[in-house]
Amino acid sequence: MSEQNNLFKAMAVLGILLAVGMSAAAFILGVQGKCAVSGQQSITVKGLAEKPIKADRAEWVVSIVSIESTQALALENLAKERKVVEAFLDKQGLLGDSRKISVETLNAHYEEEFVNDTPRQVQRGYEASQNIRITSKDLGKVTAANQALLQLRAANHPVVAAPPAYLVSDLENIKMSLIADATKNARIRATEFVKQDGVTVGVMKSASQGAFYILPVGGDAGDDSYGGVYDKSTIEKTARVVVTIVYNIE
Repeated sequence: MSEQNNLFKAMAVLGILLAVGMSAAAFILGVQGKCAVSGQQSITVKGLAEKPIKADRAEWVVSIVSIESTQALALENLAKERKVVEAFLDKQGLLGDSRKISVETLNAHYEEEFVNDTPRQVQRGYEASQNIRITSKDLGKVTAANQALLQLRAANHPVVAAPPAYLVSDLENIKMSLIADATKNARIRATEFVKQDGVTVGVMKSASQGAFYILPVGGDAGDDSYGGVYDKSTIEKTARVVVTIVYNIE
C-alpha cells in the first residue's frame, strides 16, 4: 500500500511539472509569435523639410590671358594687364585682402589652320595666363564687379570671368536642423496613413537620409535624387532634405 501511495505521489508531481512546462512553452511561443508578427508589420514613409536660406559668401575668378610672339613679351604684357585688373578691383571695393593671385603659366599658343581643307594646329607665339580669385562676404560688390568687367573687355583688355559662385557657410547646421524637421514630418505622414486602420505608429526601425538640396527659389531638384544639388548661381536659395523612415505598427 505504501508503494502504491508513493507511485501516486510521483505521478502527481510529474503531472504538475509537465503542466508547468507546457504553460511556459506556450508563453514563450506566444511571445515569439507576437514579436514575429510585430516585426512583419511596418510602414515606410518619406519625410520632407525645407526652408529659405541666403548665401553669405561669394567666390569669383578673373582670368587674364596674354598672347604675344615671344615668351618674354607674353609675360611682360601679362604683368601690365594684371595691374589694370587689380586697379579695377580696387575701384570696385574688392581690396587686396580678398584676392588670391595664382602663379603665372606660360605655354605655346596654337591656332587652327586649314591646308587643303584639312585642319591642323599651328603654333602662333606664346600664351601667358594668370587667375585672380576673389573671396568676399560683400555679395553686392562682387555682383557689381562682375557686371562692370564688361567695360574692361570693351577696352580690349584680355580678361574673362565666370559668373560668381554664391555660397552658404553654415551648411552642416542647416542640414541637421532640416533632418530633425523631416523626421517629424515622416511621423506625421505615417500617423496619417494608419489612423483609419485602428493601429498606431510605433518605434522607428530604420532611417536613411536622401539627397541634400540647395536650390534656387522655386527651383526643382529634377531627377538627381541621390547626388543632391548645390545651386551656386543665386543668392536667395531653398535648402531641402528628404529622409526615408521605417516605423513599427502596433
